[in-house]
Amino acid sequence: MVLILWFILAVVLAVWLVGLLLDVAGGLIHLLLIVALVVLLMNLFTNMRARSR
Repeated sequence: MVLILWFILAVVLAVWLVGLLLDVAGGLIHLLLIVALVVLLMNLFTNMRARSR
């Protein structure tokens, strides 16, 4: 499951970078980037909680 989340994060960041360089899809790319950041933070916090138990 964690590997899938990291893969999704990498894909979204790559799409954001392409969108930033080519100036396409405006706000949608930034929305996807925010979603990816939230998923990353949730993943980090759940891993920290699991390790401390």
